[in-house]
Amino acid sequence: MPRKADFQYDFRAVTEADLPMLGRWLAEPHVAEWWSEGPEAALAEIVEAMDSDSTEPLIVELDGKPIGYVQSYDPHLEDDHPYQDQPFGTLGIDVSIGVPELVGVGHGSRLLRAFAEILFEEGCPRIVIDPDPANKRAIRAYEKAGFKAFDERTTVYGPALMMARDADAE
Repeated sequence: MPRKADFQYDFRAVTEADLPMLGRWLAEPHVAEWWSEGPEAALAEIVEAMDSDSTEPLIVELDGKPIGYVQSYDPHLEDDHPYQDQPFGTLGIDVSIGVPELVGVGHGSRLLRAFAEILFEEGCPRIVIDPDPANKRAIRAYEKAGFKAFDERTTVYGPALMMARDADAE
């Protein structure tokens, strides 16, 4: 496996051609376990997000090959979003590594650091992520990426450990 410095992550918009691959990823046990609504409903949400002003769905590529999905969203642009208590300009993110062999080997934290840097360069002051408190693997990856827990909530999306990374902490 290459050294950390050798990894190159890129983020590109989801296209219709990506939908079959996303559907397969969403059905993978390590992903499906944390998407409570099931693969079909999750894929429908991604399709809806492709035309949304509040959500940006992206494919994560490693050295030019698709490996995962990440989306950023502005909770202040969604009616009654449970994270509107966050400072204006905050973006929420969701991430899944779709390729099973790449889970648990450090890509989650590295790609999140890379994505956070892009969002901070674009002027985002704070990024929040909301893993299920039982998802210990994700929580460890988010902590390695610089996110810190600040609250635990139950929302319409289920139980959430609220974690944040602030631009001014960089």
